[in-house]
Order: sequence, then structure tokens, then C-alpha cells
Amino acid sequence: MFASLDRSRYAGEREYAHRTAVERVNSRLDVSFGFEFHTIHELATMRVRCGLGLLVMLGVPLGCI
Repeated sequence: MFASLDRSRYAGEREYAHRTAVERVNSRLDVSFGFEFHTIHELATMRVRCGLGLLVMLGVPLGCI
């Protein structure tokens, strides 16, 4: 949760630019879809919710087209 590198510095911006696509998707799931602070206790339920979140992420661009 806490960044080890100050994001306001140039080095922080350079490191941030080198993130992989998977890290960006995981961040979007955590922050935008609210999976960071969840109350789900079963693995199967969490898998279904994450799958639905990924489907929504893929569906938004298709809906815009």
C-alpha cells in the first residue's frame, strides 16, 4: 500500500512508466472496482467477482464502439 519511491521525483515517474500491463489491470481492479477492501471470505466467490470485473473492463471499450 505504501510506495517505496517518491512519485513526485523524476525517478519515480520513470519507474512508474515501466509498470507492466498486469500491474495496471490489478491496480484498476483494486481501486476502481473496490477489491482492495472487500468482505468476501470464499475463494470461489472472489474468483467470480474478479472474473466479472475483468469482463466489465473488456466490455467498456466494446460498448464505446
